[in-house]
Amino acid sequence: MNNFYLLYIDPGTGSALFSILIGIAATLFFLSRALIIKFKYIFAGKKNKINHISPFKYVIYNEGKQYWNVFKTTIEEFENNKTELRYLTSSSDDPVFKTSWNYIKPEFIGEGNKAFVYLNFLNAEFVLMTTPGLNVYQLKRSKTVKHYSHVLHSPADTTTYRLFGLDYFNSVLLTGDYQIDDIRFLENKRQQKEKQLVTVGCSYLDVYLEKINQIPLEENSPFTVLVSPSWGASALLSKYGIKLLDPLVDCGWRIIIRPHPQSCKTERKILDNLEFHYKNNKNIIWDYERENIYSLKKSNIMISDFSGIIFDFMFLCDKPVLYVNHDFDPSPYDSDDIEHELWQFKVLKNAGIELKEEDFCNIKSIIEKTNDSEILKIERKKALEAAWQYQGESGKNIYNFMVKTENND
Repeated sequence: MNNFYLLYIDPGTGSALFSILIGIAATLFFLSRALIIKFKYIFAGKKNKINHISPFKYVIYNEGKQYWNVFKTTIEEFENNKTELRYLTSSSDDPVFKTSWNYIKPEFIGEGNKAFVYLNFLNAEFVLMTTPGLNVYQLKRSKTVKHYSHVLHSPADTTTYRLFGLDYFNSVLLTGDYQIDDIRFLENKRQQKEKQLVTVGCSYLDVYLEKINQIPLEENSPFTVLVSPSWGASALLSKYGIKLLDPLVDCGWRIIIRPHPQSCKTERKILDNLEFHYKNNKNIIWDYERENIYSLKKSNIMISDFSGIIFDFMFLCDKPVLYVNHDFDPSPYDSDDIEHELWQFKVLKNAGIELKEEDFCNIKSIIEKTNDSEILKIERKKALEAAWQYQGESGKNIYNFMVKTENND
């Protein structure tokens, strides 16, 4: 066999290797920068200013403004308790800058490598973030940070992060107790020290619930179907497109189509073609708003695939979901090491109705039957109770954990 073929690397492996090489290069870059800075300060007689003049006590890092609602209630707790918090963000237009704070110290630290340089040599007692993959790629544990904590930004399974997503945190803040077992299983399998696992609730759902209750009901609103998929080749719009939308449009109802934000970046051609195809249909509305709650409030039923918005709709609106069958490949995720079916997929089987491609032609009757199901309503309540504990208390719980942990270290 020609040696050329022996050197073939499949795209998935190649991507992983490329990420590792980038991570190594970034680490060397950060280290060299830190050494240069260190020598400058030593020779200038300012050794005490390395990393920061004094360490931060409590730090939150927000990688993008889309996660603002995850941190909002916690930040407000720090402000109300007159406790200083350093809020670092990689978004120059983060909503934190729209408010005047007395005890919150916001700072834009840049994006990408610029942010990693700052964070990798941070001096702090306690750091909270939604960013997974600590110590896996570019984002490294700083030797001058005592405690790293990850707060979940979804009530779904923790094992849907990329491999080793939570492995190197000191603690993980959960939305429901059911998430504990899978993390403990991975720790045991990987022979890792147990992390602190604390159920605090779901912070962004607390914020959304308050917001959605303030949205007035539409007068004489038509029956509305929300089509809100994930993105990628297996996602609903990419895989089925007009095969699903045509029979749905024929029902005569109002249809809101809310593409995943990533689709707008990587699948723009698909969306443009669909918009052009239905440009003369007045019943179709395309929703590209940053927050989903306005479409959720207007809708009577949702059609989705494996998108996390399913739980937003179930829990915030207590309304039914149809989900299109999907092929979930667990290999890039921590779930590949889990030996049972994911919680979120089991829940969908009980609290939702699977919509198969051969059922598209009967979609109107399926939706009408699903909309009146009391059994589904009971199952939605069970799912909510399991995955969204301590409703309305997440900010207080996170604040109390941060302060208690730092004081005990």
